[in-house]
Amino acid sequence: QVQLVESGGGLVQAGGSLRLSCAASGRTFSRYAMGWFRQAPGKEREFVTVISWSGGTYYADSVKGRFTVTRDNAKNTVYLQMNSLKPEDTAAYYCAADFDLRKVIRGETDFWGQGTQVTVSS
Repeated sequence: QVQLVESGGGLVQAGGSLRLSCAASGRTFSRYAMGWFRQAPGKEREFVTVISWSGGTYYADSVKGRFTVTRDNAKNTVYLQMNSLKPEDTAAYYCAADFDLRKVIRGETDFWGQGTQVTVSS
């Protein structure tokens, strides 16, 4: 099992940037695929991005070219650099983990952080 804690959310104007962090517990962190999801009020949870244990990445079309996911296995931490933020990016952002990258992409993992709120003003 793994415990996840997100941080770095806040209020930012459109066009601005934020960097989210997801700190994970456990010695097996480097073996997990790590994903980011977001959920706005009244909407279903939406896949944002995933990074494999080897560093391969995949992004939702809505964030391609603006968001970048990286990981630092020595620090047991995954980052989400968010640039050119838009009001429609406003949501609670969650990280997720699983040994199976496919489960992360599908949002089928049981390991989730508590979320961090990102609000983008016009």
